[in-house]
Amino acid sequence: MDTERLARGLRAMSLPAGEEALARFAAFHALLDEANRRMDLTAVLDEDERIDRHDLDSVTPLAQGLLPEGARVIDVGSGAGFPGMPLLILRPDLRMTFLDAQQKRVAFLRDALERLGLAAEAVHARAEDAAREPLRRERYDVAVSRAVAPAAVLQELTLPFLRVGGLSIAYKGPGVREELTAARRAAFLLGGDVREVVPAPVPGRDEWEHALLLTDKLRPTPARYPRRAGTPGKNPLA
Repeated sequence: MDTERLARGLRAMSLPAGEEALARFAAFHALLDEANRRMDLTAVLDEDERIDRHDLDSVTPLAQGLLPEGARVIDVGSGAGFPGMPLLILRPDLRMTFLDAQQKRVAFLRDALERLGLAAEAVHARAEDAAREPLRRERYDVAVSRAVAPAAVLQELTLPFLRVGGLSIAYKGPGVREELTAARRAAFLLGGDVREVVPAPVPGRDEWEHALLLTDKLRPTPARYPRRAGTPGKNPLA
């Protein structure tokens, strides 16, 4: 891994990284390559592309100052560990929970956390089921989700996890503006309100027009939400 390229990108985002963090990024990339030989974790195999599309893109909320010190964060639909792992590598103070519906991904994340010396929880569950657990429902300060679902669906998959006053951060592409009406409707039903869409450029890759959809949790989520597993995707609230 070209750690100098990563370091330059992070500096351009005003996110300087020490040697320990850069070493962890390199080790995580190596673990991804090792695991990718056995299972399909990521289709991005080129190292430069992985730095841009995964590492730098994942940490854009830090460049916006959106994650408070010691925040309890849940990464909904973690997949291979993005955005949660880059966030945790740069900010080990975060109390991170990785959540994914595929056991093989959760097993990979648990192994990676142990080998990287990072403290976090990796949970195997559907978001709709996990959000009904008393120890997870309305317990988190921040929920992050990346490349998971349309914005209206993401509201139902993330807002039930958030305490009142919490923040949902959805990583979106250039089409996010077209999703706003549906996202606002769904957020209202779930006790939230869309705050804004903020640009989230990656250095040298501004043509992606990446953005973060920010939704504040203003009221407790009604007990009937989230609906049964699979329902939000098939029948979005909006």
